[in-house]
Amino acid sequence: MSFTLPELPYAHDALAPYMSRETLEYHHDKHHKAYVDNGNKLLQGSGLEGKSLEEIVRGSFGKNAGLFNNAGQHYNHLHFWQWMKPNGGGDKIPAALEKKIVADLGSVAKMKEDFIQAGTTQFGSGWCWLAVKDGKITVTKTANGENPLVHGGKPILGCDVWEHSYYIDYRNRRPDYLKAFVDHLINWEHVEQMFTAAMK
Repeated sequence: MSFTLPELPYAHDALAPYMSRETLEYHHDKHHKAYVDNGNKLLQGSGLEGKSLEEIVRGSFGKNAGLFNNAGQHYNHLHFWQWMKPNGGGDKIPAALEKKIVADLGSVAKMKEDFIQAGTTQFGSGWCWLAVKDGKITVTKTANGENPLVHGGKPILGCDVWEHSYYIDYRNRRPDYLKAFVDHLINWEHVEQMFTAAMK
């Protein structure tokens, strides 16, 4: 398969004031496009042509750094746009997912606190995650373009803590960006879809 840049599922200014038009124009139209363009070049001759994106991510990890970095970031960003929506976030969590969060992480409030803490303490560039691993929801973080797929898990929610994701709007205030993401942007319906698929 070749990589293609998806359209955003909302207008560039739909997530304001929590994520600005300018941020999305740079982040989606330039950064994500670069991962797609570079990934397509690096995919040629890699032996992974024709594989699914998940297979390319797993197959290149630890073996082909250039391809992995771009394929991993393409995978992460494909979902990142879907993990957000206007008027999202908060506690509007589908019942089955909420029940599992409480069972595995203690409470919704504890999950949010741990998720924000994971993103705040990720040194340098990376991501913080909710992932399903061994049948349980866990909070984790990864460096650069890594994601739970290459660590035996299945991501159900991720937040990009690379500076290009928040610096225009929040400068160096990463915790404020993460709090805004959790409180106002998360598309819990997409999280639920990925959770349901991950539990099969």
